Parts: sequence; C-alpha cells; structure tokens
Amino acid sequence: MKKERFTVTGMTCSACSARVEQAVRKLAGTEEVSVNLLTNSLQLRYDEQQTNPAAIIAAVEAAGYGASVKGAKAEQPAPAEDPLQRHAAEMRSRLIWSVAFLLPTLYISMHGLFAQLFGLPVPALVRTVFDGPENAITFAFAQLLLVLPIMYLNRHYYIAGFRNLFHGAPNMDSLVGMGSMAAAAFGVFAIFRMSWGFGHGDLALVAAYGKNLYLESAGMIVTLITVGKYLEARAKGQTGQALEKLMRLAPQQATVVRGGKECVVPVEQLAVGDEVVVRPGERIPADGTVVSGETTLDESAITGEPMPALKRAGDRVTSGAMNQRGAIHFRAERVGEETTIRQIIRLVDEASASKAPIARMADKIAGVFVPAVILIALAASGIWLALGASVEFAFSIAICVLVISCPCSLGLATPVAIMVGTGKGAENGILIKSGEALETLASVDTVVMDKTGTITEGRPRITSVMPLGIPREELLAIAAGLEAGSEHPLAAAVLSVAAEEGVSSRAMTGFAAALGRGVEARADGHVYLAGNERLMAERGIGLAPVREKLDALAAAGATPLLFAADDRLIGLLGAADEPKATSREAIKRFHALGLSVVMLTGDNERTAEAMRARMGIERAIAGVLPEHKAAHVKELQAAGHRVAMIGDGINDAPALAQADVGIAIGAGTDIAIDSADAVLMKSDLLDAVNAVRLARAVLRNIKENLFWALIYNVVCIPLAAGVLYPALGVKLSPVIGAATMSLSSVCVVLNALRLRFFRPAHAAAEAGRRREAAEVIHNAKEKKEGSMMEKTLKIKGMMCAHCQQHVHDALSKMAGVTNVTVDLAGGSASVEATREIPQQEFAQVIADAGYELVG
Repeated sequence: MKKERFTVTGMTCSACSARVEQAVRKLAGTEEVSVNLLTNSLQLRYDEQQTNPAAIIAAVEAAGYGASVKGAKAEQPAPAEDPLQRHAAEMRSRLIWSVAFLLPTLYISMHGLFAQLFGLPVPALVRTVFDGPENAITFAFAQLLLVLPIMYLNRHYYIAGFRNLFHGAPNMDSLVGMGSMAAAAFGVFAIFRMSWGFGHGDLALVAAYGKNLYLESAGMIVTLITVGKYLEARAKGQTGQALEKLMRLAPQQATVVRGGKECVVPVEQLAVGDEVVVRPGERIPADGTVVSGETTLDESAITGEPMPALKRAGDRVTSGAMNQRGAIHFRAERVGEETTIRQIIRLVDEASASKAPIARMADKIAGVFVPAVILIALAASGIWLALGASVEFAFSIAICVLVISCPCSLGLATPVAIMVGTGKGAENGILIKSGEALETLASVDTVVMDKTGTITEGRPRITSVMPLGIPREELLAIAAGLEAGSEHPLAAAVLSVAAEEGVSSRAMTGFAAALGRGVEARADGHVYLAGNERLMAERGIGLAPVREKLDALAAAGATPLLFAADDRLIGLLGAADEPKATSREAIKRFHALGLSVVMLTGDNERTAEAMRARMGIERAIAGVLPEHKAAHVKELQAAGHRVAMIGDGINDAPALAQADVGIAIGAGTDIAIDSADAVLMKSDLLDAVNAVRLARAVLRNIKENLFWALIYNVVCIPLAAGVLYPALGVKLSPVIGAATMSLSSVCVVLNALRLRFFRPAHAAAEAGRRREAAEVIHNAKEKKEGSMMEKTLKIKGMMCAHCQQHVHDALSKMAGVTNVTVDLAGGSASVEATREIPQQEFAQVIADAGYELVG
C-alpha cells in the first residue's frame, strides 16, 4: 500500500470534504481516506495494483472539485508562499472592494431609515433623484448597478454553489449563492413589476415593490459572508504558524569541504559522509557527528529543551539546531528528507491533515445537512404562503434559512483544533502522528512504561563488586571480556568499571547470546557465563551461597550480574540505574490526571519492587522479556483498559504497536518509528504527561466546537424559518442571517486558537533536574603564597557554557580577584586573589549569580 497526499481545490465546507472523501472511498484499493477542509488536502493509502493517482484525481474531479498530487515542494512550501496567508490576502482585497460598493448601495436604499433612526440629514439631491414613486425605477436601477460589481467580485459563491448543486452535492456556497441570487432575481422582477405599474398607471403597485427590492440584501449577504471568510482565513493562517516555524529551521544551503576547499551548496546536494562546516549564527543542515571544534547549540526548537547543549568531537548534532558560539566540522550521516527536521515537518504536516474518529460524526451530518436546509427553506416558505403570508414575506423566510445555516463550522470544528494541537505539541518536542492517536491518547486510563531508559537514565553504573574464590581483578577481567562485544547498557557499565580500575579484558571467543538472560563465551579451555538468575538456573548453577547478597542488592534497587566459570559461580556485580530527575514528578502527575501506572522490567521482583516503591508506582511487573511486553499490554486491554505504552521505540516496538497508543521516548533522531503513535524528542517522562494533557485539551476543544456548530444550527434555523413570529413577532432578516452565519465559523476557529496558549508543566521538575545534574563531590583546599590566595570552589547548578560564563564573570568582579578558571565538567572554579576572601563572601556572590557554593 502506498501513502499519498493530494491538494484539493474548490472545497468550502464540510459537505464538500464529505463528498470528496465519499467519491475516493468508492475506488477499489483505497484505505484510510481523509479529506481535510482546513488544509485543502486529501490523504490516503491505496493499492497500486488496483488504482493510481490519475484515477484518484479523476474521481475528485467527477465530484466537482480539482485535485493534484502534492509533491515535495508543495508539501513544504516556503513560509512566504503559504497558501493560507495568500488566500487571506486575496480575501481581503475582495472584501475591501465589496464594502466600497456596498456602502453607497446601503445609503441609497436606507437613507430614509437612517434619517428617521439617527437624524442623519439627507441632501436635497438625493431626495430629488431617489425619493418618491416617480423615482422608483431610478432608485432600483442605482442599487442594481452597485450590487452587480459586488456579485461579480464574489462570483465564486454562485459558480461553485450552483455547480455543486447541479452535481447533486449542494454545499455552503450553494446556500449562499442561492440566497443572494434569489434576492437579486427578486429585485430584477420588482423592477419589471414597477415598469408594468408605470405603464398601466398603477402607482400603488410601484410603491409596493419599491419598498421590497431586496437588492441590498443580495450584496450584503455575500459581503458579510466574505467578512466571516476573511476573518476565518486569517485565523486559519495562524494555525499553521508552528509548521512555518519548523520550516524556517531547515537551512537552504550548507558549507561543505570538498577537495580540501570549502564551498556552499544547496542542502539538497548534501551527501552522506560530507564534511560540513557550521559557524556561529548558522543552523545545522543535516544530522551527523562532530569531527572537530567545540560549540554550544540551541536545540530548543527541535527538542523543546531550553538549555543550550555543549558539543565536542564525537557528539551528535541534529538538523535545525542553531549554532551559538564556536565553529564546528561535522560528518553528515542523515541528509535530505531523512534529517530530523524534515521528518518532524512531515509528521506535523501529516498529523494536521489527518482526521480524528470524532470527526466522522460531523462528516455524517454534513453529508445530509445542505440538502436538508434547502428542503427546510422551501417548506418554510410554502407553509407561510399557505398560512396567507405575502410572497415577499415567504421569500424573505426562504432566503434567511438558506444563508443562516452554517455547515462551515461543522467542517472546521475538528481540523482546526487538530492542526493547532499538533503544532503546539511540535513546539514542545511532542510529535503526535495523527488525529486518531490524539483522540485515543485523551481517553487512556492506564500508562505502561518500560523501566530502563524510560523511568531511569538507561546508563547503569557498577555499585558493588563481589568476587567468589578469585581475585577482584580477575573477576573484572572476565566480566569485561564477556561484555566486550555487547551493546547492552549493563555491558557498558562493566567495561567502564574495569577501565577505571585499570583492568584489561580477557580475550574470549565463541560468543553466544541467550536473549533476555545473558551471554556465554570461551577462553583458556573454560566456558564463562554472564547473566541473570534465570540463566544460572538453566545451567544448574546454585545460588544459595550468595542468596543474602542478591537479596540485599535487590532491596537496594540494584540489578545483580552473575558470573560463572564452567559450573561454578565466580562472582557478582551490582549495577544501579538511577531514575531520571523528572520521573517521580511525572508519575505523580499521571496519578493526578487519574491514570494508573504500570512498570515493566526484566529485573527480578525485589529490584522491581524497590524501584516501584521509590517512584510511587501502583504496580510493577518483573522478569519481563522484551518479546513478552506486548502480551502484558494485551492482558490489560483484555481487562477493559485503554493503554498507552511508553518505551524507547526499539526494544519495545511490539508493545508500542499493541498498545492503544504507543509513545516512543528518547528517540530524538529516530523519530520515524512506525510502531509509535507519538514521539517525544527528549528523554523526559514529563513530556508524556504533557502529551496526555495536550490530547485532552484538543479533544475538549473539538467537543466544544462541535457543540457550538450544532447548537447554532439547531437554534438559528427555526428562528430563520419564523417559528417565533406568530407569538412574538420575531423574524430574522436575510442580512442578519448572513452576519450570524459568518460569526459562527469565526467563533469556532477562534475557540480552537485558544490551544495556542497551552503550556507544558515543567516548572516543578526543572529544579530537580538542575539539582540532579549538578551533584558534585565536596572537596576544597586553600593555599597561601605570600600575599596571594588560591582557592578551589565546588559550585552546584552549572549546566552549560552559559552557566560557566556567568560564574566566571561573577567571580572576576570580586575585589582582589586576579584570575578565575571555571571547570564546567568538574563543577568547580579556581580563584586567585590578592586578599583573603571569606567563604561567606564567595557563597553570596555565587548565590547572586544563581548557583550554590557547596565546598
């Protein structure tokens, strides 16, 4: 199945989008057809053996609309060529000219009423030319001549409206066009009747029709609708601002080193392996790894992380990030459409064009709405004629019903909210792939999360080494040899502790992995094992001698790594993976949202229980192999729960796919994970909380919009039909109907735009993150050399190069200080001064700079 997007032209309301969607669904081999009124797009999957783009375009055209394949350039238009903004500009020009012709029309038709109501003087020339039965034809023709340009400027309503009517698919344009054209036609008919009256000396007939021309209504209806459409277009233009900002992050050119020389090339010409040069003030044009240089990057627009990131040789860089300080050379590894920024743009664009399940209700209503309104208009006018009302009265009722009905608000209720919501998520590093995922996420009641790399840092460290019958160095050498070829986080911890103690790994061969249990290898005629209790039990190696030690490690929340030679245990290492600074706060917020939290881990029950208690989680499922995580998710679903699974997006792929909503966390440069419905650009569980909050806000907004759209039509259509006229004498005019209809659509769009004020809840966790990141070992020393003083200060709270500079500047300004060196990595500062400076003075200066002196 191939996924394709098309641009659809000519749609104006939800009846249009429903008709296009219905026409395409009828084609064999099409699936997941979604038509978005807001973005004028069609998105679907189709079997290339059964249909093709030409057939899809033909189906859309047969329905009365235009279509074309949305190519790469159309998918990512330059902000200056944004179609929504261009449409708003065109609408503004049309509106200005319409108002220019409408104002004199209104003055001519209503100058007498203005004089009565507001005491406005009427020039003698106006009275001479337009007042009195003798001037009735002049009065009518003047209005007709002024209304015709208005109708021409807004001819779209008539052309598209009647075309769709004749195709058997009337839409909002049909209602507006019919109402305005009927008013104009009645005015022309009135001119003929007045001409007849003059020719036959029937001045009473002339006077009667001279007061019921409806010509100003013909111009007023389309002008007021255009006012609403212009305001709507402006508001809709704002919905795409997040996408526009993302587009601006993608550089158009890059500086590369080829043949030993620097040259500037379009980003489309970048190739994998190119050496790219990025200087201060430039954006990273591709994903890659720093080869040389050092700088700080502002990645906030990509990840939502406000703190600049320090980058040195070997560090990864992400496309779209802004280079702040130094110049770097990096090797391009992902270019073109594979870069992070391009994938983000594509995901946000596709999500904004998708449809939430709740939109199906609006589509079903829209499919019958316009025909029903036309029937109501005809029935209402017929009933009033049967009750003895005048033709003019019944005619006014029909026009009012036609123009007050608003299918636009139904069509805009969901796509505007989804576009704003997904755009707002992207601004904060939360990528939600579709409207369906957004709606489902809002309704989950259970959150299942992996432990390693999700709740914890995913970088365990060895906290204890317990050899059994062999020297410590030998145990570490064997452990390092077994883990040398593994990419598992625990292997990295083992290799790290061996390197720290200066132990070389023992060379081994014949590696064999036991998935989820450990590894086996051979050296010096022995078979060595490294793994968990399950592996040792399978090999018949008893653990009774170390049971107390295993229990103690588990109670402390550490994971035991067992090592055996042949059939005997030779030692164990304890590894602890510390929770992320924000994990506990995130879990607390999940509970506040009414969600149950379940932790899945491959650790033993005691280790899992220690982490569960520490994090405040209701339930922990221990000893879970990667391939069994999906089964546990399925069990929860079978029990009636709607489940969101949070994992790293790779090992947890089956569980992510099984869950109602899969959330990939910590996948900053691998954002196109097919198994996940949402991707968090940072390894921060608080973003998962914000994703749920955002989804609920969007769904609530959609329901508000649909309620407004439905209640508006339920109340206004009967009023327009005159149900209150017999009892209260209340009757809406066509002009008021048109104004009310425009207001309805504008209100729906403005309500959706409130989502732009959504703010992520990170404030409470930021302090914890800073404390966790800035933990240091207390160690200070003082030394005097004559009148000079040298002091090393341990400072808590420095996180980036900016912090380093702030501390340097603050200390340098102290009286007597002659030299300051700040070590960001070590969390310390060395100060030389010509006087003895008390510790309290240092503490005050550091505190004033926003940090803490701890030694």
